[in-house]
Amino acid sequence: MDKTVSVEFEPWYRAEYSRVLTALTLVTGDGERARDATDEAFARALARWRSVSQMENPGGWTYRVALNVVRSVVRRAAIEKRLLRRDRPDVVPPPAVELWHVVRQLPPRQREIVVLRYLLDMREREIAATLGIRRGTVSRSLSTAHGKLRGWLSEEEEDSAREQENV
Repeated sequence: MDKTVSVEFEPWYRAEYSRVLTALTLVTGDGERARDATDEAFARALARWRSVSQMENPGGWTYRVALNVVRSVVRRAAIEKRLLRRDRPDVVPPPAVELWHVVRQLPPRQREIVVLRYLLDMREREIAATLGIRRGTVSRSLSTAHGKLRGWLSEEEEDSAREQENV
């Protein structure tokens, strides 16, 4: 490997790895699968570092590669399960703060967009490019997700207040 590539890649890797891993873990709910996919994505980024480093958002590209790796693994596992009729244990979501437990209840696309927006701090334009969708779709999904989250969280606050009154 070219020493220049290694010198340029390493600081970026150190800054981005945990962000991509955390985002993927929250989206998938499977820390082990997320780690494997994140490792694979960063290996691919290193192999293509000369072109990846020139991209507007190398972290977004790497996240998308990791997500595609997860999707491929999930597809293969589903096929294997159907073919072999093996039952696998349910996926247990990683521990997270209360808000992320609520975010996990969102539909997959909304959850993914919320994670990219607020965990990876991507702008709508970057999210759209990363996911290969239109910016308007990102905006609508965020708006819908905000509404759902606001409703769910206010219900929890009301329930908690009622419990306090009964004590």
